[in-house]
Amino acid sequence: AAETAQTAPAGASTRPPPTWWVATFSVLGAITALFYLFLSFARLEIFKMLLASFFPLVLLILSVLGSIVLGLATPTEAAAMGALGGMLLAAAYRRLNLAVLKESVFLTAKTSAMVCWLFVGSAIFSAAFALLGGQALVEEWVLSMNLTKVQFLLLSQVIIFLLGWPLEWTEIIVIFMPIFIPLLDNFGVDPLFFGLLVALNLQTAFLSPPVAMAAFYLKGVSPPHVTLNQIFLGMLPFMGIQIFAIFLLYMWPQIGLWLPQLLYK
Repeated sequence: AAETAQTAPAGASTRPPPTWWVATFSVLGAITALFYLFLSFARLEIFKMLLASFFPLVLLILSVLGSIVLGLATPTEAAAMGALGGMLLAAAYRRLNLAVLKESVFLTAKTSAMVCWLFVGSAIFSAAFALLGGQALVEEWVLSMNLTKVQFLLLSQVIIFLLGWPLEWTEIIVIFMPIFIPLLDNFGVDPLFFGLLVALNLQTAFLSPPVAMAAFYLKGVSPPHVTLNQIFLGMLPFMGIQIFAIFLLYMWPQIGLWLPQLLYK
């Protein structure tokens, strides 16, 4: 979302979402709250648990991403709102102390430094790659195959899918995506549409054997009796859903494009 906001066209302007959109989600939220509040005691207890654990995080996420999408704050300002909201939540849960604050600052600095050096390395790599003629060589090679738009999308998505096994999404986005982006105009591919396909593709790659980094993350937090094979079997239906979602997005691009077009016309 931050990159989308930063790379928006210079003449683009934001406008608030339509009234029917806000009213629909407000009504659905009110119906859900009434359903949990008044239908049964068990649901009331579940609602209380969600109110204390899940809903505050949802409000924090909506305040950060919503402020960017609605044009109320820049990504940097939204990040400051997120940091303030995190501190308030920690204070509300009575976990805000010097040790937690120190660890949070240390992890934030560590992650920020890693991401910054990734961008520095990717910029140097992209510049050197283009300066030495690598970008032109790749472009000539792809164009020499006389691919159609569908064939180009299939080729690029297969490459990104295979890269998603050994690499994190950050390395793929900042290092390998600049190789594909200059080719989009030659095949008439919308960059936003291509980005959505890549996002879904990477989610599928992270669930796909033989590497499936998401499976190892889950194994690290799962009970000891849950085996890695069980996690792999449990992820297969979600892989099928992701592949089906990619197919739907390709057949009907407006599934993913209508909301950005609505907000950033």
